[in-house]
Amino acid sequence: MKRSVALILLACALLPLAASAADEAALEKGLTDALRYDRAKGERVAPSGPALQAYIQAGYLDLKPSVRADYTDYRVLKKPAPFMGQRLVLVEEEYMSQYIGCCVDEGVSAVVRVEGSTAAMEKFAKANACTFEPKYDPEQALTANRLGIGLPPGRYAKLSCHERDANP
Repeated sequence: MKRSVALILLACALLPLAASAADEAALEKGLTDALRYDRAKGERVAPSGPALQAYIQAGYLDLKPSVRADYTDYRVLKKPAPFMGQRLVLVEEEYMSQYIGCCVDEGVSAVVRVEGSTAAMEKFAKANACTFEPKYDPEQALTANRLGIGLPPGRYAKLSCHERDANP
């Protein structure tokens, strides 16, 4: 009897962890599909909006972007999420909702804090018409452009899957 109670308590304690891992996997799949390129159709497999909404609903992103500059929303994650073996820390989404000039390059970029090999991201970039920056410098890219956001010191990489990445 005591053993059964202990097993039930253990199962109840582990259930949220399993659910959280499943949720994180679903979030990652949604974002990955928004970055994935269908060469036959000449477009990304899925739109980025639903993928980002899922991160918002799960509490990883705020409803409003951290910064909006030109056509790009910069969204700093409130808590890190797994992404291709790394930790997703920033999502950039470029889109045009209203014409304000020129040169929109629609698509999404994922910035990760590197925690090991980036081989999966490099392979994904080559297979999906993306650009991969294995040594992304957020200080130079975000602070120098006066966006008012920054990331803590560390090693970062950026996976960029925009229109110009697919059609250089």
